[in-house]
Amino acid sequence: MQKQLHRFSISMAGDLLAELDKMTKVKGYTNRSQAVADMVRDQLVEHRGLQKTHEIAGTITLVYDHHKRNIQALLTAIQHDHGDQIIATLHAHLDHHNCMEILAVRGQAGLVRSLADRLIAAKGVKHGKLTMTTTGEEFTK
Repeated sequence: MQKQLHRFSISMAGDLLAELDKMTKVKGYTNRSQAVADMVRDQLVEHRGLQKTHEIAGTITLVYDHHKRNIQALLTAIQHDHGDQIIATLHAHLDHHNCMEILAVRGQAGLVRSLADRLIAAKGVKHGKLTMTTTGEEFTK
């Protein structure tokens, strides 16, 4: 069942509108409404990710030197503590020293952020990032 569409108007400076039109074309949207709707959804996902109890999905990406003492054991121990939030993992060898791990996660935003913070702060992690998205349940296209 398709939801009813509602019209509303937006006022903005001409140069900002020109930039919106350029982006709309480059990204392949058929009209401004599609582009604006996607931007609103993106902001709603970010906003909901700040609410600790809201259900989110996402990825945690880590880059680390696997030769660093105890790094793999530490990361594994943290992951085992958060098995309810981790739904899949991918481990990739970037070169002789560096590995990348990508964890697919789902759960309450506060718990997922806590997991990401612990992993990213682990001694030996060179870079880490949590990317949040929706579980898809709250949006229809």
